[in-house]
Amino acid sequence: MTTTTPVGAANSAVLGEPKAQIARYHGLRSANSIGLTRSRRAPISSASSSLIRAVATPAKPQTATETKRSKVEIFKEQSNYIRYPLNEEILTDAPNINEAATQLIKFHGSYQQYNRDERGGRSYSFMLRTKNPCGKVSNQLYLTMDDLADQFGIGTLRLTTRQTFQLHGVLKKDLKTVMSSIINSMGSTLGACGDLNRNVLAPPAPIQRKDYLFAQQTAENIAALLTPQSGFYYDVWVDGEKFLTAEPPEVTKARNDNSHGTNFTDSPEPIYGTQFLPRKFKIAVTVPTDNSVDILTNDIGVVVVTNDEGEPQGFNIYVGGGMGRTHRLETTFPRLAEPLGYVPKEDILYAIKAIVVTQRENGRRDDRKYSRMKYLISSWGIEKFRSVVEQYYGKKFEQFRELPEWEFKSHLGWNKQGDGSYYCGLHVDNGRIGGVMKKALREVIEKYNLSIRLTPNQNIILCDIRTAWKRPITTILAKAGLLHPRFVDPLNLTAMACPAFPLCPLAITEAERGIPDILKRVRAVFEKVGLKYNESVVIRVTGCPNGCARPYMAELGLVGDGPNSYQIWLGGTPNQTSIARSFMNKVKVQDLEKVLEPLFYYWRRKRQSKESFGGYTNRMGFEKLQELVDKWEGPEVAPARYNLKLFADKETYEAVDELAKLQDKTAHQLAMEVIRNFVGSQQNGKSE
Repeated sequence: MTTTTPVGAANSAVLGEPKAQIARYHGLRSANSIGLTRSRRAPISSASSSLIRAVATPAKPQTATETKRSKVEIFKEQSNYIRYPLNEEILTDAPNINEAATQLIKFHGSYQQYNRDERGGRSYSFMLRTKNPCGKVSNQLYLTMDDLADQFGIGTLRLTTRQTFQLHGVLKKDLKTVMSSIINSMGSTLGACGDLNRNVLAPPAPIQRKDYLFAQQTAENIAALLTPQSGFYYDVWVDGEKFLTAEPPEVTKARNDNSHGTNFTDSPEPIYGTQFLPRKFKIAVTVPTDNSVDILTNDIGVVVVTNDEGEPQGFNIYVGGGMGRTHRLETTFPRLAEPLGYVPKEDILYAIKAIVVTQRENGRRDDRKYSRMKYLISSWGIEKFRSVVEQYYGKKFEQFRELPEWEFKSHLGWNKQGDGSYYCGLHVDNGRIGGVMKKALREVIEKYNLSIRLTPNQNIILCDIRTAWKRPITTILAKAGLLHPRFVDPLNLTAMACPAFPLCPLAITEAERGIPDILKRVRAVFEKVGLKYNESVVIRVTGCPNGCARPYMAELGLVGDGPNSYQIWLGGTPNQTSIARSFMNKVKVQDLEKVLEPLFYYWRRKRQSKESFGGYTNRMGFEKLQELVDKWEGPEVAPARYNLKLFADKETYEAVDELAKLQDKTAHQLAMEVIRNFVGSQQNGKSE
């Protein structure tokens, strides 16, 4: 049989390269099975009625051996659109699900986990991740998640680096109850994990400005465009009942458009088909200068372009970013996205769809280590990639528009929304909401009926706050340790860590549980080498090389590479526009000071005016930095003296110093912490 493909010549050229070749997939046969080959012109013949292809390619003669494909591709093919065997496995009495279901449940927004701290057996549970485009969370959904954490989880909520919640510790027997509760609260976990488009990022601030509003609306439209359509999520968790809000007509039109051969005809999944994408797919939308979303780490980065009056005109598009890699396998690597081109605003959904389809058709499906779009672009080069995308887009991309310098914007503290209300951005260490903080947030959110935004830096924003509410809200939050950012250690404000142990099955060493001590030790090193309190570096820690906390963009990235051991990455920049490089391997956590002391000492002494730590390490070069580390014998020791700015007498200093040692802190650190907490509790909303 033959199939028609509107970009046949291009695909033939593509498929000539072994790395880009995709196998044919023979799908499920049923009374209603139909071919899912793409075609604009030819009807599907009866001879092909039982053949399902993952991607539309020119038919080739059968050979004895077909291209290798990963086990996950087979699970997807046999799943009846991500249903089977998950729909059966969740009904068994076993505490866990089988291998195929473990892969499929990711598409539903969940990972099977077990407590790795326990010995002698496995206590299985499930992590659920929500999908919140732009980080938007309704009042109802927040309160539901808060309740579910207590009733079915481990009593905490985890804010992620992609503006979502993670709920840990859910038992299999409670999965349906928890999932249906989220769905009934107009939330969703659909597509938060798995081989499809993940949560779409956008600046979280509820600023009433045309470009911000347009970026957020675009992110929501892209999320809707790439949401699975076959109903498997609702079939499994709410017995087929759908809870759908009306989507904008331009989204429906773009999804259904097949004028350039992008769709699987007559398929319940017109964009994804039976096989979905080769791997996870990440998209972010932002406005010029605002790099709160780590724009260059995404498969697609979309930037609003406005005219002189601030009216959105179109979008610059970056492609090919991604963080994941494998230790000591140089063919895997983190990669920055690069410019693809510019499109008018009315074309953005068609351009996004064309890029996704190019990855769907040509991304590798044999080895999942190389399945992200960054490897396709790295193999092809941007010119070839652009050429293939343009055939699915139906137009040439316009020239990339010039953009101003990027800045990292945290959106923390009290800020005006522009509509008479305020928003309050709160720093949450590692995104973990629990204990008194969890109670205080619930009290404020419930009492004042606030909506929420989650940030890509694991923080939370309270929205739509009236002026009269500022003082009582600030008082409640301060008592729970949720302070104005100027009372939080600058190192903590930009630091991030992934959850790692005890529940992540991929963790090699600690991240979230280890970073509090690491940050305290870095602060102590700062003091030892003479760096000021208001100076900072971007520190990110992950328990494995997959890069969930985006450590390869940090000025100092610590990537787990063994028990209590880290690979040290240097060279990212504060505005997240440069990728770091691996500096040292297998540094034991107890030996970090041996590396960090000389690096920070010479940064203080040898840096240029306003030069960041990342900028300094790049300028010096790793060979010179290694020499400084190897020869380090410690900074010059100044004569001992008491800090009379804080301590009026020796007795007070010694008393505080003794208390500080119990908390593994210096006297100065403890005194500053006490003062900051006191001042923060007295602010009572007076500052903006």
